[in-house]
Amino acid sequence: MSLLTPELGLLFWMLLSFLIVFGVLAKFGFPVITGMVDKRRDRIEEGLLAAKEATERLQGVQQEAEKMLAEAQKKQSEIVADAMADSRRIIEGARQKAEAEATARVEAALSQIEIEKQKALGELRREVAMLSLDVAEKVLREKMKDSTAQAGYIERLIAEAEDNSPKTNA
Repeated sequence: MSLLTPELGLLFWMLLSFLIVFGVLAKFGFPVITGMVDKRRDRIEEGLLAAKEATERLQGVQQEAEKMLAEAQKKQSEIVADAMADSRRIIEGARQKAEAEATARVEAALSQIEIEKQKALGELRREVAMLSLDVAEKVLREKMKDSTAQAGYIERLIAEAEDNSPKTNA
């Protein structure tokens, strides 16, 4: 018997074990993982759609601001024809009001975009953290199946904690 050429019986039982583990994973593990990935993809797509809608709203606000500026300029020319002294004061007021409204709307739209972006990023981070924790838990469970591995791991953690603990001078 050689390590490089295992017996046929051993190969058979190894193959059978592999097929059973693969079957269990295919039946229970892979659908859960793909489901989580699909949910995550859907959430990301929803976030992107929300960002796109916010961008479209921002463009609408900018067009509206341009229209408001155009109307203010039209009023300016009409007032100049009526009275030169009053027109300057009214034009300045209309222009400042239009700029203030446009600035406020643009800032509100940018704020909304940032909020939606932060929400999407927060959700993405939560999903990545949860997936990472699930994977780490499964890996640790697989690595720590026997009690000797568990005991060795615990001893190593205790040793690391003692090395990292603050030293006091007595």
